[in-house]
Amino acid sequence: MQIDGHHTLTYVVARFAGISHYDAEKMAYSAQYVDEATNDKPIYFDNGAMFDRIVSAHKMLDYRNTQELANHLVWIPFHFLPGNQGIPSDIESDGPFIHRLICKPDSHVARDMLRMVATHWDKPFAAHLMGIAMHVYADTFAHQGFAGVIHDYNRVSELDSSSSSALEGIKDKLLSQGVSRSSPLGHGAALSFPDRPYATWTYLNGEGTPVERDNTAIYLDAANAMCKVLQCWKDADSLMNIDAQPGLSSNQYSMIEQALREIDDDDGDARHSKWIQRLQDGRFGFDPIDLPFNKDGNESWKELARGPSWIQDDNVVYHYTPAFLQSDWKQFHDALKTYRLEVIRDVLPRYGICVA
Repeated sequence: MQIDGHHTLTYVVARFAGISHYDAEKMAYSAQYVDEATNDKPIYFDNGAMFDRIVSAHKMLDYRNTQELANHLVWIPFHFLPGNQGIPSDIESDGPFIHRLICKPDSHVARDMLRMVATHWDKPFAAHLMGIAMHVYADTFAHQGFAGVIHDYNRVSELDSSSSSALEGIKDKLLSQGVSRSSPLGHGAALSFPDRPYATWTYLNGEGTPVERDNTAIYLDAANAMCKVLQCWKDADSLMNIDAQPGLSSNQYSMIEQALREIDDDDGDARHSKWIQRLQDGRFGFDPIDLPFNKDGNESWKELARGPSWIQDDNVVYHYTPAFLQSDWKQFHDALKTYRLEVIRDVLPRYGICVA
């Protein structure tokens, strides 16, 4: 998913689940910020304090995408959560390791990841951690059929879509073929098709199996499943009994479906702007709301947390205040580090999956 899915769709679903604007906004910002946290340099303060952080995304042209360790630390836990072939943890899988890494929607692994998140609902970063989990959980639907490593399984051929013109289709196929040959990481060879909510498309995967995708249906399934998870969060159900929750009402489902089908710009930022306008117009059944996503600038989480910087002893430093410890930016990174550690150390090993 792109910013329209991870930010605005997450917010709408959270509100539909009965969560307050205050928490829903934190969840939505965190869900999108997973795609923006690309810097792992430590933060230095003028009093000698430091804060370390990790990355949860690499830009597609980042050299780190060629490093297997970097992919294990970023793409696998945050964007292509392994589906373990749909097999639960108490049944041993005998399939090839790459098959176990392939992302599957609402997998047993994803459910265990959500239960891990539920153990932290009493933490100051609980809403931020749930936002991160919503990013990962949504991507198990959008990124299904691909793995977060460079592997021939991710190769794509005969890419086609009724959502593209003939000329665009030719360009897409040429670009897809180039990515397939050079670096088949995640859904890179499928270009942005998995991230377009309105698109229908087909392709042959790296094993020559034909795949048909209706993204609107997939995104609606994701939205309904996310709603159930967030209803568990609202009810403080630490067992994450997702299947006992009602999910979206028929009216809520229809409003999301209408937005997914009608907002059909290729550019994710353009789609995001139209979702923002619908929120401002009150078209989702709750009070009109302005929901900007400020990645940078004075209103961004990082600037609100850190303030202005200057050079001191050859380091970029910030003025330390005790408020930093309660800032959204710091709590997001606390949640990010907690999530990665426990998914890699605890969740995946239950399935015999060892990464990083």
